[in-house]
Amino acid sequence: MPARRAAVSAAVLLIPVLALAGCSGAGKPSAGGAAPAGGAGTSPLQNPDGTRPGLAPLTSPQDQKAGRDLIAKVATAAAGPKDGYDRNEFGPAWTDNVDSVPGGHNNCDTRNDLLARDGRAVERKDGSNCVVTAMTIDDPYTGKTVQWTKQQATRIQIDHVMPLSYDWQMGAAKWDKGKRVQIANDPLNLIPADGSQNASKGDSGPATWLPANTTIRCAYAVRFAQVSLKYQLPVTEADKKAMLQQCGG
Repeated sequence: MPARRAAVSAAVLLIPVLALAGCSGAGKPSAGGAAPAGGAGTSPLQNPDGTRPGLAPLTSPQDQKAGRDLIAKVATAAAGPKDGYDRNEFGPAWTDNVDSVPGGHNNCDTRNDLLARDGRAVERKDGSNCVVTAMTIDDPYTGKTVQWTKQQATRIQIDHVMPLSYDWQMGAAKWDKGKRVQIANDPLNLIPADGSQNASKGDSGPATWLPANTTIRCAYAVRFAQVSLKYQLPVTEADKKAMLQQCGG
């Protein structure tokens, strides 16, 4: 009997230990912070048109080299003046009336297109095939999973990876209006992300602002380069250097 009581006591003591072991790490990203930031995201190297969701980390030496090779193709120039810049120069915010970019003229505005692209368990307004009212989203800029509803709309904002004011200073001031509307609504240049991150970024380039989630920074630099190359917009020398550094250069 004493031996049996000892065995029962040991088993009882073991249960909490196993329970704690099973819960360790609950609610946390997997190693490297890649679960929220990359679990549902797509490598920018595998998403050249921006139509697939999210932004997955680039962590392997091969991917980081491919990132550096792509960034190396980006031209550099000094930033021009900000004079004359206005958001309206890039068309109405989130217009569907945009040519030659995915999602244009699909009867849904750009913001809702992007929320649906990156969200999971997406809910829409009754009777609408467009308006997103709730979703779960993996925010690459913070590495957090967010339960978003339209009542807290600003919690998730749509970031222009290459900011519109930056575009203006680097050459878009000389474009026709149609091309500016394209870059403002091109999914390649758009990532739904934490509102405070978007606000802190402003019109900064990679030399002065990078996402808080360090695991995503190489992927972010590659996406910045993809937009630069598609629209033949240079970046500053400092920004190109910073972009290369994020991918081990």
